[in-house]
Amino acid sequence: MKKRRRIRPYTKLNNRMFARLMIVFAVFSIILLAIVGKMGFLVLFRSHSYEEMVLSSQGYTSTPISFKPGNIYDTNGNVLAGSRKLYRVVLEPKNIIGLLNSKGEPLSYENRNEVAKCLDQFLGVPEPELLAILKTQKNSQYYPYVTNRMLTEEEAQEMKDYLEKERVFVKEVKVKNKKTGKTELKKQYKKIEGVYLEESYERTYPYNRTACHLLGYTTDDFTSVGGIEQQYKNYLMGKEGRRFTYLNEKGEYDSSITEPVHGQNVVTTVDVNIQKIAEKYLERIQDDYGSKNTSVLVMNPNNGEVLAMANSKTFDPNKPMDDENLSNYYDLDDIDKNLSYYIPKKKLKKMTEAEKKTEAYNTIWNNYVISSTYEPGSTFKPFNVAMALENGSIDETAKYKCTGSKTVGGSRIGCSHYHGTIPLSTTIAMSCNVAMMDIAEATGAKAFAKYQRAFGFGSLTGIDLPGEASASNVLHDENMADVDLATSSFGQSFQCTMIQLGSAFCSLINGGNYYQPHIVKQVLDEDGNVEVNVEKTLMKKTVSKETSDKLKTYMRETVTSGTARRANIRVYDIAGKTGTAEKLPRGTGKRLVSFIGFADDENPEIMVYMTIDELQRGGQSNTGLAVGAVRDIIKDSLDYMHKAD
Repeated sequence: MKKRRRIRPYTKLNNRMFARLMIVFAVFSIILLAIVGKMGFLVLFRSHSYEEMVLSSQGYTSTPISFKPGNIYDTNGNVLAGSRKLYRVVLEPKNIIGLLNSKGEPLSYENRNEVAKCLDQFLGVPEPELLAILKTQKNSQYYPYVTNRMLTEEEAQEMKDYLEKERVFVKEVKVKNKKTGKTELKKQYKKIEGVYLEESYERTYPYNRTACHLLGYTTDDFTSVGGIEQQYKNYLMGKEGRRFTYLNEKGEYDSSITEPVHGQNVVTTVDVNIQKIAEKYLERIQDDYGSKNTSVLVMNPNNGEVLAMANSKTFDPNKPMDDENLSNYYDLDDIDKNLSYYIPKKKLKKMTEAEKKTEAYNTIWNNYVISSTYEPGSTFKPFNVAMALENGSIDETAKYKCTGSKTVGGSRIGCSHYHGTIPLSTTIAMSCNVAMMDIAEATGAKAFAKYQRAFGFGSLTGIDLPGEASASNVLHDENMADVDLATSSFGQSFQCTMIQLGSAFCSLINGGNYYQPHIVKQVLDEDGNVEVNVEKTLMKKTVSKETSDKLKTYMRETVTSGTARRANIRVYDIAGKTGTAEKLPRGTGKRLVSFIGFADDENPEIMVYMTIDELQRGGQSNTGLAVGAVRDIIKDSLDYMHKAD
C-alpha cells in the first residue's frame, strides 16, 4: 500500500501568536511612519539645501527673494501695521568687470564706468567706493549694495528706465554697406550689465505711536519684538524664496526659483477710534499732572475682546530704537536722574551707560497693563462682597458699623472716614474698609483664597500677548494670617495685573461669565479668506446672575451718591468703583489711584479701567482724575459706537 502523507492538523491563531503578530506589525508600521515623516521633513524644510547640493556641482549662486509680511488690521479693517515695497540695489561684480585678459585685467572699462555713473546718480555713491567693492568681490555674482539705502517704487522705476535706456560701447566692427559696397566701421553697444534691483519690504505703522504696546515692532530683518508682532509672528511672517543662478550644460547662465511664501493677515479686536479716545484722555492727565505711569484698559465685557490698551510712555514702532523715544522721558545727558525712579540708586551705580540705556528703553517698551503687578486697592472691594454673597456668609440685608478703624491681630487698620452704621450696598459706594474687613472675616480665609483664585487672581489670563505676569508669588493662600485677610479685603497686601482685574471684573458685571481676554479675532490668507476664527471663549462661571445684578446696583450707587460722583452724567448710566492703594514701603505717602467703570449699569457694553501710579503734581490720593478720565472715555466711546451702529 502506498504510504499516506500525513496531513498536519490546522493550528488556530492563539492569543500569544496574535500578540506577536501585532508587535511585528506595529514595529513595521512605526518604521514606515518614520520613513514617511523623514521624507516629508526633507521636502518641507531641507529642499533648499538639497537643491543647493545639486546645483553646487554646476557653479551656482543663491540669492534670497523677500516675502511680504502680513498686515495687522483693527476690527474695522484699518491697517495698524502694513508693509511698503522697497528695492535694494544688487551688484554682480563678476559681470561688471567682464572678460579679463591674460594678466587678469578687464578687457574694457566701459561697463564699469557706466555702472559708476548710475550708482552716483541714484544713490550718491562715489566711484572709488565701487572700485573698492569690485577689488574685494571680483568673483562674486551677488552683492547687496548699500543696504541702508533702499529705493522707493518711484525711484526704482527711474533707475530701471535708466538701465534700459543707457548703452555700453563694446567695440568697432567692419561692416559692408550693401548700397555702396564699401566697408565701414560700426560701433556695437550692449545694455549695462551687473546691476539689478531686488524687491524687499519695510514694516510700516501708519498710526505711529498709537497702540504701540499692543502692536510691538519688527527689526530690519523682521525679528518680531513684543505685542501682536511677536505673538502672531508665525502667521504674520512668511518664508523667503530663493533664486539659484548656475551654468547649464551649454555654458549659459540659467536660473531656478523657489517662490517666497507671503505672510498672513491678522484682524484684531482693537478699534483704533476707541484706542485714540483712550490715549487722548490718558495724555491729558500726563500733560496736566504727570505720573510714574498711567495706563488704561478698555474691554467688551460680553466676550473678552480688548477694544483698547494704552500706557503713558509710548514709542514709535517705525523707529523703536531712535533716541527720540528716550528723549521724551529721559535726560539723555543724565539718564540716572529719571531712571532712579525705577531702579535703586545703588544698583544704578554698578551699571554701564549701555545697560542704563537698555533699562530706559525697557521702561518705555513695557506693557504695564499685562506685565506689571501692583496692589489694586479698593477696586477689589466688589470682589470681596461677591465672594461673601456667593459663599452665603452674608445677604443683601446685612449692615455694618464703621467706627473709623478696626483692630486685627494686634494691628489697628484705619478707614478713610467714620461711616457709622451702613447697609451692604453703601459699603461699596462709600468704600468702607471696616465693613470690608468684617465681610472677609465672615467669609473666612479658606473660602476667600478659593474665590480669589476662581476670579483668576494669581493666574495667567491667557491673553494672546507676550510677557504676561501671573502675580502668583504675591498672592496669599488659605493659611494667611488674620491681618493679611483683613488687608486683602480692600485690595492691599497682594498684587495683580490690570488684565487680571479687568477680565475678572467683566465677569462680575455680565452675569458671572468669565471670558478669556483676547486681542485677535481672525487670521486671513492673502486673498482675504478666513484661516483662523477666534470665537469668544467661556472659561468658567465666577458668580451667579443674582450676585452680578446686586453688584451692578451697588456700583451704580457708587456713582450716584458715593466716591465716584464725578462720573454721574445724564447721557449714560455709568457705574463703577474707585481705588486708592498705599504703596510699599508704607508711610512714604506714595499712592496708586484708579477707577474701573462700565455703562450702562444694567446691560454693560463697555468696561474701562484706569490706573495712575504716583501722581507728580497735586495730591497722590486724587482718584477724581481717574474717575473723570474713565467717564470721558466711556462717553466718547459709546457716542462713537452708537453712531457707527
